[in-house]
Amino acid sequence: MKTASAPSRKRATVMLVHGAWLDGSSWMEVIARLQSHGLRVVSIQISLASLGQDVATVIRALEREVNPVVLVGHSWGGTVITQAGASERVAALVYVAGFAPAPCESTLDTLSAYIPLGYSSLLQADSGGYLWFPQRAVPQWFAQDLPLPNAALLAATQRPIHPQALGNKVALAAWRDKPSWYLVTEDDRVIPPALQQSTARRISARTRSVASSHVPFLSRPKETCAIIFAAVSAIDAEAGEAPDPKD
Repeated sequence: MKTASAPSRKRATVMLVHGAWLDGSSWMEVIARLQSHGLRVVSIQISLASLGQDVATVIRALEREVNPVVLVGHSWGGTVITQAGASERVAALVYVAGFAPAPCESTLDTLSAYIPLGYSSLLQADSGGYLWFPQRAVPQWFAQDLPLPNAALLAATQRPIHPQALGNKVALAAWRDKPSWYLVTEDDRVIPPALQQSTARRISARTRSVASSHVPFLSRPKETCAIIFAAVSAIDAEAGEAPDPKD
């Protein structure tokens, strides 16, 4: 006699989108923790060349997913998920020190009240116009709470961003329709914490704060995972799945 098979689980997938001067491997501590709880995790490599290219890259990855996606964006990645998150496959957004422009607004527009930033004069353009952080400046401005060898590794492996990307305006703002979470990095020297806090309020995000530099997924991975777990648990609960344990 055959017994009825259990219904297939449709737990949320976590998709991670890195920011400027980083790549997909920068999420490595977070990836390991999420995977240890049985979650499917995808870390995207974006070009940092333009908003259109980076959104298209994320959309292609989303098209491969079957289950609901919790889309996580750091810094510039926040702008990317703001538009890419309009995909029907995205169930929730998590911003980690991320930008969240409104329609017809660019990343630079959201920064306008805070320019010039303390590190702006340090950035160096290459022959293609891409902006680099001087390696010596990364431990001071970008990752001051990491051990020096770790910060030096970030400096050596950084991927530059083109300024045209920062000026590209979003056409859609997924946070208007999707539940959002925001992790404010209180010791951030790249994106002012005051801007992060006002962004979180504007998008009506469920907000947490952590005493961290601009790279909390490396310096405070437990706290970074906690807000991602919160979003995953909320989406899984809607789908009737058991919540994930806290990290």
